[in-house]
Amino acid sequence: VIPSLEDLSVFLRLLARSATGQEMAAYTTLYTGPRRDDDPEGPEEYHVVLVDNGRSAMLAGNYRSMLRCIRCGACLNHCPVYTAIGGHSYGWIYTGPMGAVLTPLMTGLDNAYDLPNACTLNGRCQEVCPVRIPLPDFLRQHRVRQNQRRLGSGLSRRVVSMWAWLARRPRFYHAVMALPVRLLSYLGRHRGAFEKLPFGRGWTVVRDFPAPTGATFQQQWQQRKRSEP
Repeated sequence: VIPSLEDLSVFLRLLARSATGQEMAAYTTLYTGPRRDDDPEGPEEYHVVLVDNGRSAMLAGNYRSMLRCIRCGACLNHCPVYTAIGGHSYGWIYTGPMGAVLTPLMTGLDNAYDLPNACTLNGRCQEVCPVRIPLPDFLRQHRVRQNQRRLGSGLSRRVVSMWAWLARRPRFYHAVMALPVRLLSYLGRHRGAFEKLPFGRGWTVVRDFPAPTGATFQQQWQQRKRSEP
């Protein structure tokens, strides 16, 4: 909903440029209500049904600015997770970063607690958002709520706790993370991918898991820095 008809041109240009890079798009539909006496055609009656679907709670809470979303898709175009897995993986109407925020608010965090975790928190979605929605902050808030309510499997929570403990000890973290990378690289050296992974069935249900190269990202980064003139 826009403030007035005078603001329409601003939002039309904002939507088109953020979505497709055009000055103006041809897919926008305008509804002007029932037919007036001097109109040659049009509906005799015009009814608008507004579905709340959790929006009142958003308006009254910390997620209020999420209602500014104009559905342009700019955050989807710059999201590495959406680029890799596509929209159907999100399992509902809204996908990408904005969907990972909206879906738990509309369907309940219990039904979509995994979506906020499908994010690297790189911040690109917030940078390109034309209405400046703090999407990474909202995704972090969802994760905090998920942890406080102990949603998800106990194993996943323990794994995250172990990772947090390791991440606070960088040297130990790098040494420990290098071991599975080398092991998986050795086991997958012939085929280059895994059809099944122990304790990782969710990664291989619909696609093979690529075997790592044998070096962690930090090791590859250090090697590249040493090779630079």
